[in-house]
Amino acid sequence: MEAPVAPPPGPAPPRTPGPASRSLKEGGTIEPIREILWGDQAGVRKYETSEELPEDLRKLVIRLMVVQADTEFASIQQHRPWLDSAPTLEDRWIEARIVADEARHGLQACRILRDFGEEGQKYIDELLTKREGEHKLDAFNIAFDRWSDVGAFCCFVDRVGVYQLRAFQECSYGPLARAMPLMLSEEQLHLNFGFSVLKRMAKDGAKYNGSKEEAQASIEKWYPRSLDMFGHSNSETSRKAIAHGLKRWTNEEARERFIREVTPLVKSMGLELPSSDFDRHIL
Repeated sequence: MEAPVAPPPGPAPPRTPGPASRSLKEGGTIEPIREILWGDQAGVRKYETSEELPEDLRKLVIRLMVVQADTEFASIQQHRPWLDSAPTLEDRWIEARIVADEARHGLQACRILRDFGEEGQKYIDELLTKREGEHKLDAFNIAFDRWSDVGAFCCFVDRVGVYQLRAFQECSYGPLARAMPLMLSEEQLHLNFGFSVLKRMAKDGAKYNGSKEEAQASIEKWYPRSLDMFGHSNSETSRKAIAHGLKRWTNEEARERFIREVTPLVKSMGLELPSSDFDRHIL
């Protein structure tokens, strides 16, 4: 006797649209945030062109975008050898995705620099000549000698990059603020991948690739470099960026948030973080 065939499932209950989606469906628009949300000019309309920027803010945007683009292009150089060497096919596919994301993020930063005319183009030309070992931040001059380097870099260093991007969300310079949502969504893949690599190494060891001891060593190598990336604790530049509505946190505030986030993540892998002053180069 044949088993009775289950009736097909009924239609899923309709989702209740949020205010934004209802407005669009009804032919309305979504009002973007056009005013500066914090800092000395809070409540004033955001700057939309490079010509509008006060000179000190102009210099600050250029400086930050040069560093941003430099890190993206440097990361491509670090990941590149693993495109054909990652331990699984899925790992190689994700490595290719990461390289593509970093290239797009570097392009995005350069597009913002391009708005600053000849000065911005000069910096772009310089960025495209940088080779491994010539980059501004220490973490991006270190080769990925082992697969655990890839995992720890994505888990920690890329996570710092996300904090830097979050700090720009809805910032006072409109073109930069609008670039953030897509960049942040793409970076999430990198963080999840790094965590997965370290967790698999700690749990499965040689069955996957490496060992728990190697994963622990990679944390001790990259965690200090990630903390350094936030910059000096008493940075005058970070305070100026907040006053201009460009960043939301001081370097030390962002670093403390980062530490609170990664501490339970590392514990869940069965691994340990060194102290926050271990092997630090920038305090």
